[in-house]
Amino acid sequence: MTDVHLRGAAALQAILRTGADADARDRVAFYAQVLGLVPVGGVIDLGAGGAEAEALARRVMSGFGQVGAQAMRARLGSLRVAAASEVRAGAGAGRTLRVGTGEVRVDSLRHAHAGYFGLEVMALRHQRFDGTTSPPLTREVFVAGDAVTVLPYDPARDRVLVIEQFRTGPLGRGDPLPWQLEAIAGRIDPGETPEAAARREAVEEAGLDLGALEKVAEYYPSPGAVAEYLYSYVALCDLPDGAAGVFGAEEEGEDIRGHLMPFDALMAAVARGEVSNAPLILTAFWLQRERPRLQARG
Repeated sequence: MTDVHLRGAAALQAILRTGADADARDRVAFYAQVLGLVPVGGVIDLGAGGAEAEALARRVMSGFGQVGAQAMRARLGSLRVAAASEVRAGAGAGRTLRVGTGEVRVDSLRHAHAGYFGLEVMALRHQRFDGTTSPPLTREVFVAGDAVTVLPYDPARDRVLVIEQFRTGPLGRGDPLPWQLEAIAGRIDPGETPEAAARREAVEEAGLDLGALEKVAEYYPSPGAVAEYLYSYVALCDLPDGAAGVFGAEEEGEDIRGHLMPFDALMAAVARGEVSNAPLILTAFWLQRERPRLQARG
């Protein structure tokens, strides 16, 4: 890339991490290709900056020298989701019980796979509870952005709507019936709140307009190796006979069937093991506790 002027200083520290001019130009070229930035009048505008832009720049540039610019550009949507998730994680970092120091040194990060989801291999060290530093550790992380789940509940009819769809996780385990009964779920888009994502996904996956949202919990479903973070809700909703259908985004290959069932039938399905994914189980037990209050609200 010929020399160009750069506008938008907030992202520069992530891009120009080296003092070597030739390498700096290569880094700028890589970043510009991934984001589809084209010089106008000899200037590349990196945007207004901010925490999310800086997080995106760090994630993009972590692939420099490992993953081609076009391959990273194909991941740009998921990288934006991951960057927005990183900002939410920072905003929610409080504690009262945890005593870990937060002192972690990542010595290297390798992209073992760069698709819609990413698999990153980290070489790291962290401070231990006795104050010493751990030996060098290698850890693999499945990178997925924040997501929501929402279970529609009709308090007047005392029924819920769950969805059923094919899932590759059970298939990979060897499950002979890799279709799951689940709550409505989906990724949180950049610039979107968890609540807005829940409402959007309800329309896309079940054709439902949700009423009031009740927050169940927010949590890491598998923190040992997966960077996904979930926000789970119950939504008050009108669920008359015939409300369940077949929905899903065709461009995403979704084939999603809704099931209307009395609340007691849901709990019976949980008890006999037919519901086998954590978000729906967790939400069902929350609703079991809160159901009298929600029914009293009408």
